[in-house]
Amino acid sequence: MLLEARKYLYDIQQAIELIDAFCAGKNFADYQQDAMFRSAVERQFEIVGEAISRLAQLSPELAGKLTEYRRIIAFRNILIHAYATIDDRIVWGVVEGKLPQLRAEVRSLLATDRD
Repeated sequence: MLLEARKYLYDIQQAIELIDAFCAGKNFADYQQDAMFRSAVERQFEIVGEAISRLAQLSPELAGKLTEYRRIIAFRNILIHAYATIDDRIVWGVVEGKLPQLRAEVRSLLATDRD
């Protein structure tokens, strides 16, 4: 794996870890009521999406190993360009429903490269 591709995967992993830390012990009501919390989570999702976008440009095959990587990039674009229409329920749904799978896939790719 190219060093730059590994860096993007590491950036994704770091952003996921931050989202996990921000959300620990929190629920959707907490998310809705705290603008700083929402901003922090959204920012890390932007980093995830941007890193995957760059990974896809560098190594489409590697990016293709991440489930729904195109949707993740689209989600990033919505967070950045359509910020006024962000639905908190969707963001929280991604935190709870999609992030665990992405975390596992990124860990697997990083671990596989060490072998």
